[in-house]
Amino acid sequence: MRLEVITPENYEAALALSVRPDQADLVAPVVKSLAEAYVFPQYAWPRLIYDGDRLVGFVMAFLDIPWGPDNDTTDIRSGLWRLNIAADAQGRGYGTFAVRAVCDEIRGRGETKAYVTWEPRDGGPEPFYLKLGFRPTGEKSDNQTVAVLDLD
Repeated sequence: MRLEVITPENYEAALALSVRPDQADLVAPVVKSLAEAYVFPQYAWPRLIYDGDRLVGFVMAFLDIPWGPDNDTTDIRSGLWRLNIAADAQGRGYGTFAVRAVCDEIRGRGETKAYVTWEPRDGGPEPFYLKLGFRPTGEKSDNQTVAVLDLD
C-alpha cells in the first residue's frame, strides 16, 4: 500500500471513487475534497491510496489549521479531514493504513496530536476511529464528534 499525490494522470480515477451508498451522507465525495484542497492549499494534504496499481481510496489531512468557530489562531490543529475507501475495497485495512500515514505526516511536522470528526450515528465510523485510539474530546464541530489521538 502507498499514498500518491493527485496528478493530471490520476485525478479522473480519483473522481470516480465512491463509498457504499449507505455511507454517502457520512463523507463528501472526492470532487468536493479536491475543490477544498484547491481553495485551501495552505491546509489541505490530499492523497490517493493505492494497493499495487489499484486505486482503493482517497485521504485528505488538514495541517496547521486555526480551529474553532472563530478560527482561533492560538488553537492550531492537524488531523484527518476526509477518508473515502472505495465500496469494493472496504474491510481490507486500507483505511487503517491511510489514517496511520496521515498521523505519520503530522508527527513528522512536529505535532503531537491528530484530530478527526465524525457524524455520530448508527453505521457511522465511530467504532473504526475508537479502535485506532482516537478519543472524543467533548467538543462538537458542525454537530460532529471531535476526537483526538496522542501521537507521542
